[in-house]
Amino acid sequence: MLQDLDRRLDGLSAEARGKGVVLVMHQMGSHGPDYAARTPAAFKRFLPECTSSHLPDCSSEELRNAYDNTIAYTDHLLASTIAWLQRRDDYGTAMLYVADHGESLGENNLYLHGLPYALAPDVQKHVPWITWLSSGFEQQSGLSLQCLRAHAQQRVTHDHLFHSVLGLMQVGTAIYRRSLDAYAECAVH
Repeated sequence: MLQDLDRRLDGLSAEARGKGVVLVMHQMGSHGPDYAARTPAAFKRFLPECTSSHLPDCSSEELRNAYDNTIAYTDHLLASTIAWLQRRDDYGTAMLYVADHGESLGENNLYLHGLPYALAPDVQKHVPWITWLSSGFEQQSGLSLQCLRAHAQQRVTHDHLFHSVLGLMQVGTAIYRRSLDAYAECAVH
């Protein structure tokens, strides 16, 4: 996902770069049922893994291993993205990662995701929300990293994502709702 991004960014006009750059990356991540296809061979550290798309054919251990490999690979991708952002000292950089849903791995004979919210088990509803800020972005945005860490356990939902992105980017619009900005309490200004 990071391949050729430097070249593409450097190819933007100075005027475009001056307005700021937003990159949106989307990965298949831990989306089933073909978990084994989501990780390169070099990142398959949990074995044996389920290689079938018909998940009930796999043992619980194989299914967990295939899923855990996707989590480990996502961790690698996020770490690589942060390392890349740290090298881009020409921008105040930030990364926001949010999974779209969790997955059931056979608990109570449930697989994948998609049950109505009221019926879905917590593993389908509780997902990671990860924020990383460069010191330059922290200064530009007026956010306090110490405050964000203190609020790390605060409950947020996907309903907060839109307003949080607007707040992070300091976009002024009448549709912004501060009460749904997960970062608003930590803005110094």
